[in-house]
Amino acid sequence: MTDQTWNPLLREQLAWHWTSQLRDRLDGLTDDEYFWEPAPGCWSVRPRGTGTAPVQAGAGAMTIDFAMPVPDPPPFTTIAWRLGHVIVGVLAMRNAAHFGRAPTDYYSFEYAPTATAALAQLDAEYATWLAGVESLGETGLARPSGKAEGEHAERPLAALVLHINRELIHHLAEVCLLRDLYLHTHQQTRQEAS
Repeated sequence: MTDQTWNPLLREQLAWHWTSQLRDRLDGLTDDEYFWEPAPGCWSVRPRGTGTAPVQAGAGAMTIDFAMPVPDPPPFTTIAWRLGHVIVGVLAMRNAAHFGRAPTDYYSFEYAPTATAALAQLDAEYATWLAGVESLGETGLARPSGKAEGEHAERPLAALVLHINRELIHHLAEVCLLRDLYLHTHQQTRQEAS
């Protein structure tokens, strides 16, 4: 048996889901879907000063509802919130910690005011992440994740890559499910409009 190179396999795991199951499902996302609140008390991305969460995080005109610790039970979250979490907490902060992106966090990030802008942010952070993982090669995957990963600092970067793959796949699947729910609960409105 030949030596296995893990870096392409780790990238392929995410890239396959991205191109085969996730990204195309986000095309055409409307602002109505992006901000839709399917349950009372949703956390979302909102214009500054209009949220009801304990904390309004964000540097620009838009903020994300946030609280630590997260309430129990956690609030239901909109597509906007879930994309904000993926863009910032899953990708941008990791890109900053490991791949040279400008530092950011939930409090300093400029959240997207539209679905189109959010998808552009998602695409940019995803591309940075995938290129960063590729740049690690085989040796870099074995390197400790470092202090940015807190209690997981001593775990290899390969473990972080697997974690980010899981996070992206499951959160973006949630977004796809919310799009399906929106479609099926707003069909009559769409039929009336045509």
